[in-house]
Amino acid sequence: MANKRERQSAILEIVDTRAVSSQEDLRKLLLHRGWDVTQATLSRDLSELRLARVPAPEGARYAVTDSTLEESRVALEVLLPQLFLRVDGVSELIVLRTVPGGAQPIAAALDGEAWPDILGTIGGDDTILIVCRSGVARARVVRRLKALAGETQ
Repeated sequence: MANKRERQSAILEIVDTRAVSSQEDLRKLLLHRGWDVTQATLSRDLSELRLARVPAPEGARYAVTDSTLEESRVALEVLLPQLFLRVDGVSELIVLRTVPGGAQPIAAALDGEAWPDILGTIGGDDTILIVCRSGVARARVVRRLKALAGETQ
């Protein structure tokens, strides 16, 4: 367990001091520090540390997404207009599409919001699956997401 803490500490130090845009770049930087990790281990570490690729002026980079409820609300208001492409749903499910690298920060912000209509999210690279409590809840969430993204309809 100490090795895991040390490795995760190294990851946090790296992403805090450098713009790291991919898991492969991060894996190579860790290797230079003596940490030979698999992609699966690195993915778990990034998830546990609440690190996700977020947009930056110089391109996407990894950053800590752990936040308070107020920061999540701000994050959604800032991130959705920049990263949102489209949203669609059926029954209790919503599929939200983003620009590449945009899904994880939005999914983390949605999880931080703890909207009562949302049971949970699964964020990939450019797609988020949102599971809602009901079809009516899905319609409310879709309207809210579109409004936050600045999409009129």
